[in-house]
Amino acid sequence: MAPIWSAGRFKLALQRPLVMGIVNLTPDSFSDGGRYANADAALAHARKLVDEGADILDIGGETTRPGSPPLPQEQEWERIGTVLRELVRWGVPISVDTYKPQTMRLALELGVDIINDVYALRMPGAEAAVASSNAGVCLMHMLGEPATMQESPHYSDVVTEVRDFLLARAHLLQEQGVAAERICLDPGFGFGKRLEHNIALARGLEAITSGAYAVLVGVSRKSMIGGASGRPIPERLPGSLGAALACVAAGSAIVRVHDVAETVDALKVWTAMRG
Repeated sequence: MAPIWSAGRFKLALQRPLVMGIVNLTPDSFSDGGRYANADAALAHARKLVDEGADILDIGGETTRPGSPPLPQEQEWERIGTVLRELVRWGVPISVDTYKPQTMRLALELGVDIINDVYALRMPGAEAAVASSNAGVCLMHMLGEPATMQESPHYSDVVTEVRDFLLARAHLLQEQGVAAERICLDPGFGFGKRLEHNIALARGLEAITSGAYAVLVGVSRKSMIGGASGRPIPERLPGSLGAALACVAAGSAIVRVHDVAETVDALKVWTAMRG
């Protein structure tokens, strides 16, 4: 794994696990939909996450939960543009969770540091938008698309298929001039994967984290946590912490979470006990 993630204005050292805090400006997110859907609420939440120890803030304007329909680009930007203009002044790495090339370009013009794309830059124009910048990029694996990804996902070998897809996307991006240290991979827990796929992917995660790229995981409050614990969304914090620590132990460099303070504390204790 690369010792740093080169992300816009920042060289993020990966000697310890980093915490990416989630700020959703959406009325329909699976976990916190509507709580931060206006700029003032989103900025207050972002400040709270920074105060709690978030290393990165990830801003999203469109839900990609299973079954969700696509959102027009203009509406996505209307939700997040004002917030991004303020956040880029904070001196904190800012990530934008989007798969739309025009939103990527607008965000990069404002000075955001990371493009976090569930489609792994497969939309026409997305690769070019990122390649012409110095931003970090997170390439995620997703089988299908949000509206249909959970209908009938099938794999012969989920670990190998996810790994090979991500490496192919990363290599293609490098051919376009994007340095490996700018690229982060996300196996996409819950995106076109049933519980058994997610568990197998977690157990085989070292096949992905042992490569040349930083790896980010997002397991916070997801259905896989409910499937393993039997808990509804409001009660999934302990399970989310357990899953995050398991992924970090398997080599993940960044964890994307809703509950920053609790995750930061869990990682501090884990790190101290592991030495």
